Amino acid sequence: MPDYILLVLSIILMIVGIIGCLVPVLPGPPLSFLGLIVLQLTKFADFSSTLLIVMAAIAVVVTILDYIVPVWGTKKFGGSKYGMRGATVGLVIGLFLGPVGIIIGPFIGAFVGEMIFKDDMKYALRAGFGSLLGFLTGIGLKLASSFLMTFYFVRELVI
Repeated sequence: MPDYILLVLSIILMIVGIIGCLVPVLPGPPLSFLGLIVLQLTKFADFSSTLLIVMAAIAVVVTILDYIVPVWGTKKFGGSKYGMRGATVGLVIGLFLGPVGIIIGPFIGAFVGEMIFKDDMKYALRAGFGSLLGFLTGIGLKLASSFLMTFYFVRELVI
């Protein structure tokens, strides 16, 4: 019975990990990795130590990059903190508008944030695009790593 409880917990962690790749407050890849660890504690899985170490390293690196890449994108295109904050607010609002909102929301948010910072539309468009690009790159990296962990998770249960 405890194995089934842990199995359900690990499935929940994997799902919340993927959601966490899109929702700024939840650490997606670490939650997905935790799902692998919880599954490892059951009779349903026997991951190799190497796989777990590699997945842990991926979770750590992607989590660190998630803080660096948006800053890099913003700086590369001449943006400010306002653009990054706006992109985050835009994403949160965009989550309620479906897939299109998730893509459009950060751009509009970054644009508005940059317009508040500096009332120059050309600057705001450029910096907003940089913020958006960095922000979406971070989301892509998180999703790729969480989906990779989900692949190994599902493969372990099926095989």
